[in-house]
Amino acid sequence: MATSREKILKNIKQALVTKVPVPFLTNASNAELFQPSLKELEIEFAEHFTGLQGKFSFCANEQELASQLLQLILVRKWEQVFCKEAAFCEMLVANGFDKTFSNDIASCDVSITGCEYLVARTGSMILSSASVSGRTTSVYAPIHICLAKTNQLVYSIDQALWGMTEKYGTNIPSMISLATGPSRTADIEKTLVVGVHGPKEVFCFLTDD
Repeated sequence: MATSREKILKNIKQALVTKVPVPFLTNASNAELFQPSLKELEIEFAEHFTGLQGKFSFCANEQELASQLLQLILVRKWEQVFCKEAAFCEMLVANGFDKTFSNDIASCDVSITGCEYLVARTGSMILSSASVSGRTTSVYAPIHICLAKTNQLVYSIDQALWGMTEKYGTNIPSMISLATGPSRTADIEKTLVVGVHGPKEVFCFLTDD
């Protein structure tokens, strides 16, 4: 008599032999799956991002960005601020940011990174391994601050992915992830817990381009 394991293996073999028609088109389309709302992308992103416990700030220029960021760090009393992206460090210092950056992500209080895109429809940040910050900076620190410009705003995830294809061509980054607010899980007794497997707080500073 066949065991359950043998029956499963037999079914798998039969499935591999039997041709099943593909239920979708083989050619991808760049047609919009969702119709953008009448709101500006900045407003829609901010609404969705803050609705998912993210903290959003709009800055008119880089000087205002440096000022708001420094004020936040002083109020929160963060001592170890990690930023791997030299362009951000130089821009902030040039605009009056007088906080020394830490080189040790393991002991930092907060990390600062950029992003590939901001998705307005879901309030998500598109991150990739191609950035200077790499894979770990945005998830290792207890608090994540993302710096972005308005020209990085898109409406939907598919627009962001098309943009990544146009930007990188055949050299697509090995890791592309969506960060939508602070990390959270409800696996434990259906109770929502924030900050279990990633940053417990996420900030986005959006600067007008």
